[in-house]
Amino acid sequence: MAQDIKTVLTRSRETLVADALGVAALAIILYGSLCLPSLFSA
Repeated sequence: MAQDIKTVLTRSRETLVADALGVAALAIILYGSLCLPSLFSA
């Protein structure tokens, strides 16, 4: 099983990096959209 996991990680390294960047972008967009109302309430 450990060998299977290692094989999957080595084969899909580029996909994992792209997915991680997508998750980070979504987190930044979500954080920005949650902070946006406080900018205009003053």
